[in-house]
Amino acid sequence: MTNRRELLGGLAGAIAGLAFTECGLGRHAHAQASQTGVAPQQRRREVVVSGKRVRTVDIHAHCHIPEALALMGLKENYPPLSNMPDRLKAMDAQGIDMEALSLNPIFWLKAERDQAAQVVKLQNEKLAEICAAQSDRFVGMASVALQYPDLAAEQLEDAAKRLGMRGVLIGGSVNGEDLSNEKFHPFWAKAEQLGILVFIHPQGTPEVEATGRLKGNGVLDNVIGNPLETTIALSHLIFEGTLDQYPGLKICGAHGGGYLPSYAARSDQGCVTFPARCTRQLKKKPTEYLKQLYYDSLVFTAEGLRHLIAEVGTSQIMIGTDYPFPWTTTAVDHVLNQPGLSDADRVAILGGNAERVLALKS
Repeated sequence: MTNRRELLGGLAGAIAGLAFTECGLGRHAHAQASQTGVAPQQRRREVVVSGKRVRTVDIHAHCHIPEALALMGLKENYPPLSNMPDRLKAMDAQGIDMEALSLNPIFWLKAERDQAAQVVKLQNEKLAEICAAQSDRFVGMASVALQYPDLAAEQLEDAAKRLGMRGVLIGGSVNGEDLSNEKFHPFWAKAEQLGILVFIHPQGTPEVEATGRLKGNGVLDNVIGNPLETTIALSHLIFEGTLDQYPGLKICGAHGGGYLPSYAARSDQGCVTFPARCTRQLKKKPTEYLKQLYYDSLVFTAEGLRHLIAEVGTSQIMIGTDYPFPWTTTAVDHVLNQPGLSDADRVAILGGNAERVLALKS
């Protein structure tokens, strides 16, 4: 089997060459500027807490691999996800040192097994190449074909062991089936065994959209549908016993975990009010499982972040931007300006938690 070093050495191909050429030119231009008097490029923002430099890590950032889209006969109809010079410029401006890059949306969930295997292999290998070319700025989050759980488990192991991926992105359901379904247990078992972060990113709620209830003004299919999908996914993982069966799982819920942390106590009270409808005995109160999950900080307001911290603790939160989708450009300042946090809390949310969860080198 080809090992990771051999693979990455042999992949000195198109994406790394094209994606990072401008970055190299930028460094050259900066050197020239000192001699010619021409203004240098934008300076990289460095985040400091208590006089110490802090490495910031964005857990929620997306990209695409054009060749993988081509395998499915698709075009890149989203923002320019593969434009690395622009990405690095945005990171430098916002004070983001590292991004955990993940592929989203998951366009291969209905693909046949062989095609899905090809798409995932190509994506994971190309993403590993990108991250290896700029290992101080990017870390990879793998793709898997979760519609085939046995294949997904194999892909996850390959991504972690051969390609050095530190996480994996999955949707909140798989073609209408909940993640707690026993058919997905091989994937959960492998994720627990590998100790790899599973980032649950919603793909919408097509069953609700089909009714037409989310049509009209306000982008409700996203604004409501995406957090709702995450809420449902995490709730099933709690109530169907998946988190009991695989207690070592590291799971991060996108967009602050959806609506679940906002109304967490109702999860406890439901089985008190309707005991006949709670037939599975859990090892803990439902709300206690929230403290073993992780969340990004994409909740927009100081009060939203305060409440999320109160429910789950600072040790479970990491900054997220959803780049290149322009949900926020102030993720770092959101934490720096949050009232009531200690310096240690700020350092943890800005990057310390992600360094621990993703097993990044200091």
